[in-house]
Amino acid sequence: MENNRELPVGIQDFEKLRRGGCLYVDKTGYIYQLTRSEKPYFLGRPRRFGKSLLITTLKAYFLGKKELFEGLAVEALEKEWTAYPVFHIDFNGANYGGDGMSALRSHLNSLLHDFEAKWQCPVQEGSDLSARFRNLIQYTCEHTGLKVVVLIDEYDKPLLETMDNPQRSEEFRTFFKGFYGVIKGSDAYLRFVMLTGVTKFSQVSIFSDLNQLVDISMDEEYAGICGISETELLQHFEPEIRTLAKKQKMSYKATLAELKKRYDGYHFAMNSEGMYNPFSLLNTFNSQAFRDYWFKTGTPTFLVKMLKNADFDIRKLENDITISARSVTDYRADNSNPIPVLYQSGYLTIKGYRPQYEAYTLGFPNGEVEYAFLSELLPLYVPSPVVCQDFWVGTFIDELLAGEVDSFMGRLRALFADIPYDLNDTTEKHYHYGFYLIFKLMGQFVLSEVHSARGRADAVVVAGSTVYVFECKITEQASAVDALRQISDRGYHLPYATDGRKVVKVGAEFSAEERTIKRWLVG
Repeated sequence: MENNRELPVGIQDFEKLRRGGCLYVDKTGYIYQLTRSEKPYFLGRPRRFGKSLLITTLKAYFLGKKELFEGLAVEALEKEWTAYPVFHIDFNGANYGGDGMSALRSHLNSLLHDFEAKWQCPVQEGSDLSARFRNLIQYTCEHTGLKVVVLIDEYDKPLLETMDNPQRSEEFRTFFKGFYGVIKGSDAYLRFVMLTGVTKFSQVSIFSDLNQLVDISMDEEYAGICGISETELLQHFEPEIRTLAKKQKMSYKATLAELKKRYDGYHFAMNSEGMYNPFSLLNTFNSQAFRDYWFKTGTPTFLVKMLKNADFDIRKLENDITISARSVTDYRADNSNPIPVLYQSGYLTIKGYRPQYEAYTLGFPNGEVEYAFLSELLPLYVPSPVVCQDFWVGTFIDELLAGEVDSFMGRLRALFADIPYDLNDTTEKHYHYGFYLIFKLMGQFVLSEVHSARGRADAVVVAGSTVYVFECKITEQASAVDALRQISDRGYHLPYATDGRKVVKVGAEFSAEERTIKRWLVG
């Protein structure tokens, strides 16, 4: 029998999800735990990871909508349901990068107007948005006899969209210093406060001045508050997994392994269970196909611009990266070091912790992120018209599977020759990046390794029963002959020559003058 349960694909509102009878992974135990105190909280998670669903769950809880929680953990835990005044501010939906402060002011003005109308809060003529927000909180508390709940979703969206525009970004920072500062001065009127976002800007007033704000982003106790753990996957989604397995003509075990390889691996604290990306998981079950769902929703513009401005060497991600715990938790958007923001945005995750150095080891969480991320960056480092418009790494693989080395190398040469700038000290490295990225991207379909350390071949590709060992030299330094000789002299091919597979050695030379691969030799 085909599984036809209703999945909450694209639904980020808890009330809509529950009233629509959608499948829900119960996170309400976290809700109860969080709300035992009146502390203000901050939670950072990557986009499409369930932050909005969490916020709307808190909203329904504080509005006292007990019927929505029937059968969930919090129903048995909560003895007194109280309907509090709730101010839910969601910063999604506006174009802050393009429209600037006008978009922000318009959005907040509309929200505050609706709150003021609902609670019949008078507005003093000439009051700015911060003053209205402060007055609204105090007035509502005093006239209802109940403390107020403030829930702010994606607080940092205006800041992220303007990271490449210092003047506009500073305007937002100045504004938020006053607006979020209202929370600090309204403590006596607040029952609960939570902010969510991708990154925590330490320069924004609420984080530098509001020192009682509790950041649970890397708290082991709340590591599973968003996302889906493997335990939850097996407990809640067995019918969907079996339907997917049948559709893909795979065993149940192989389907689980593929889901894990593609979508698992996020760690938001040490010693915590890995989390699956909920957006990708739900879309996979809904469409019954493995695709890069999360990544296709768009790489944040700010991240691409940051990497470009920092002239970041993508080859540093070949192995896991070690970074100080302070750098990860300080949350400073520093263009000279994009690694912390890559972590906060979900492109890297915690792989290990070295307590003696107080340092985290970071790496790609899963296959979806790694290969889609590298594919997205290829046009940035190799701005060839072919790459930007119609690049498909599978064509390269097909040629190697067919044993057509000359066609493969010719295609690689044409790709580099199309790059529309003159070679200089700054751009020469892009050819190295391009070489690295193309071979690395092949690794999602065949066994492909790319190395840059001395003593190993530049690239190795296992295509069917043939192993290709590549070495490339810059013309001024050495030739294709030297590259081919190096493979043999240093024994790069030897680890692959003992199991009966055919080994093909390819030595190439890159011409700085012609700006592409000049020639290659096959041995």
